[in-house]
Amino acid sequence: MSAKLRRPYQPKLRPLARWLSRLGFVAACTVSALLADPPCVWAVADIPTVITNLRNWIVGILTGLATLFLTFGGLRYLMAGSDPGEVEAAKRGLKAAAIGYGLAILAPAVVTVLQGIVGAGGGGR
Repeated sequence: MSAKLRRPYQPKLRPLARWLSRLGFVAACTVSALLADPPCVWAVADIPTVITNLRNWIVGILTGLATLFLTFGGLRYLMAGSDPGEVEAAKRGLKAAAIGYGLAILAPAVVTVLQGIVGAGGGGR
């Protein structure tokens, strides 16, 4: 008699529950980000201020997305067990998080170059 090898029990979320948990996490991050900063003032007087605000938004969005990818990648890695497909998917998520953090670090340098191209260095005052 040949015995079938059974995989260990791994609880799986239903697609709707998985989607709702992700939506809840994103909503919580968004609400905390909105409550942490003072209200935005939309009237801006000069281009350097606009570029600085743009840089801050880009860094914030990239950091938030990278943290999201890091969290999901880490959770997938922990839940993967011995499934090579899940381990590879988790590694892709962790690589995406590393790329996101790298871009968030480089964003101020890119904005500085953009300020030099536009000529809005702000040093002539």
